[in-house]
Amino acid sequence: MKFLRVLLLLFVVQTQAQQGGMWIPSLLEGMNEKEMKSLGMKMSAKDIYDVNHSSLKDAVPHFNGGCTSEVISPKGLILTNHHCGFSQIQSHSSVENDYLTNGFWAYKMEEELPNENLVVTFIVKIEDVTTQVLNGVASLTSEAEKQKKIQENITSLSNSLPKESWQENKIRTFFEGNQYMLFLTETFKDVRLVGAPPSAIGKFGSDTDNWVWPRHTGDFSLFRIYADKNNHPAAYSKDNVPYTPKHFLPISLDGVAEDDFTLVFGYPGKTNEYLPAVAIEQIVKELNPAKIEIRDRALKVADGFMRKDNAIKIQYASKYAGIANYWKKWIGETQGLKKSNAVAIKREAEKAFQQKVIKAGKQAEYGNLLSDFEKNYAEIAPYASARDYFMEVVQKNTELLSVGFKLYQLEQVYNTKGEQSFTDRKNNLATGLDEFYKDFNATVDRNVFEQLIELYATKSPKQFLPASLSNVNAKKLTADIYDKSKLVNYSGLKELLTGDTKTVLANLNNDKGYQLVKELADKYNKEVAPKYDEINLRITALQRTYMKAQLELNKDSRIFPDANSTLRVTYGKVKGYAPKDATLYTPVTYLDGVMEKYIPGDYEFDVPSKLIDLYNTKDYGPYGENGKMPVCFIGTNHTTGGNSGSPAIDAKGNLIGLNFDRVWEGTMSDIYYDPSICRNVMVDIRYVLFIMDKYAGAKNLINELKLVHPKKSKTLKKKRFRKK
Repeated sequence: MKFLRVLLLLFVVQTQAQQGGMWIPSLLEGMNEKEMKSLGMKMSAKDIYDVNHSSLKDAVPHFNGGCTSEVISPKGLILTNHHCGFSQIQSHSSVENDYLTNGFWAYKMEEELPNENLVVTFIVKIEDVTTQVLNGVASLTSEAEKQKKIQENITSLSNSLPKESWQENKIRTFFEGNQYMLFLTETFKDVRLVGAPPSAIGKFGSDTDNWVWPRHTGDFSLFRIYADKNNHPAAYSKDNVPYTPKHFLPISLDGVAEDDFTLVFGYPGKTNEYLPAVAIEQIVKELNPAKIEIRDRALKVADGFMRKDNAIKIQYASKYAGIANYWKKWIGETQGLKKSNAVAIKREAEKAFQQKVIKAGKQAEYGNLLSDFEKNYAEIAPYASARDYFMEVVQKNTELLSVGFKLYQLEQVYNTKGEQSFTDRKNNLATGLDEFYKDFNATVDRNVFEQLIELYATKSPKQFLPASLSNVNAKKLTADIYDKSKLVNYSGLKELLTGDTKTVLANLNNDKGYQLVKELADKYNKEVAPKYDEINLRITALQRTYMKAQLELNKDSRIFPDANSTLRVTYGKVKGYAPKDATLYTPVTYLDGVMEKYIPGDYEFDVPSKLIDLYNTKDYGPYGENGKMPVCFIGTNHTTGGNSGSPAIDAKGNLIGLNFDRVWEGTMSDIYYDPSICRNVMVDIRYVLFIMDKYAGAKNLINELKLVHPKKSKTLKKKRFRKK
């Protein structure tokens, strides 16, 4: 069976770099560095990560906790994805100044737009603190006691380890709790919007093309970091000045070719590469299909309204994209896991694992792991399903219910912490939800509710349904709530929250919308969450032991830790792929493909007239290649959510692209990496420059950048990074 050749991916990490891996940058020296150089890298591991001198890590901040960005000028200019900056672009947009449709460009620094609560975080250093975190843990017997002790140690270390007043110590777990690393960080809080292409460029192809290759999306936006006069983080002030970085990335104008080395640096969010077969089978057969169906219905409702009304389109653009992103990802993930035969490969790998356990004489320690996994995943199945339905319907995709759940949590605050805490939370909600209601449309949400509450009542586990959803008429229930509940608008919400504590609680409990949320949440909190948490805690302990066994029984292998939103390096090559029989994808797309997809006036495939003119005249400036304008390319880098906005870096440390997606056939790489079909998708940096320069005329920004031609250099000079 040909798939068995790659089964050791999950237990004996591959010797081929382009077959996956998310590596801690402080631990690259040795086999990783040797492997990277064998693929064509000309830098050293210290050029990538160095505590004492500036290095690539100093140009790669975490963008607002969920994406990655990179510093590209000595004046703190940063680049990230359009979809990462989408909510900021949207917040500055209106029907009169529609930056989503028309784009935004600051031609002077004074025109750059501040963004409340937007932050970027740099890593100063990374240090192993496993011994300190696990101090006193081994003697404890229960899993809950162990976790409590670990958290106590983490809190103590975070507070006691040295740092400057503007810095923060963050400790993160690796290898399922077998290793702990300290990250010393600096977070900048004055980050201003500088530039964004129109959505017809930055979101070209929208949800139809999302997760799909070939791709033709200019998915980028520009921001600038501001600091105080000492170059330290500071809240927004007109007196702040552009941040002077320790390092910024030079930009290559030489483009990419198949088999070029690529390094992607960023903050991948979460992967589960070491799940047992039984867990993957549950995801494929039960959990993903339910979540896909819920979001499919919500998206169809929203899409129908957005196509008819531009005001609703602006209101729901960011929300729709967020819902659609993982909906499509789960579809591709499920298909990929089936196609790559991941469950069967895992079963075979588990047989090999069991043999290693016997050979090592470790049956007492590890012999029952796999059977314990089977038992616990069978037990957790109905609770996991009920949990997903509650989260997807109540907390994420029906906005009236999500507001109602915040109010439910408010009532719980009163019950557990008393009146003062209740009042503080109530006041925060009353003001904080103002922004939420600006983008809320009761008609849209009403239609979403009707669809999703029917799914909840008919498909979630029956034993966890409240009485009110037994044999419910979805249409009648919808009318009853949306015609009578005060949660359908901001003025109604404020009315509910007005008065003393007794009055507010009475108002809430008399509201039809709140009553339903409370029924759903009470049932979930009493019958689902406690049991789910209990079983999941057992699974967590098993997974930690399973990971310990992998490390112990495969000492000569390099095993990378699962992603956890910490800084990682993944490396590979520019490479096409063959997703199915008689289909071969080349690794680079061009502006010609944009024009081939062009549908005038279409929500997803319209093209700005100026871009059409530039294409017709072939006015590409220094950014074109052989009379064509490159747009995107793919590589073998192992990426996931959180790598959005990550820099794609060439062999010499220059910026060549901007990571923004994966191919649909390979979205299962969060669980199982198949090197034959897993590819990450990047915007060619030359397309970014072309849009900035020829389309937007933002010469002021182009002039900030350091543009280089590394492939045209006859001799390689040692890379010198800027000193602090």
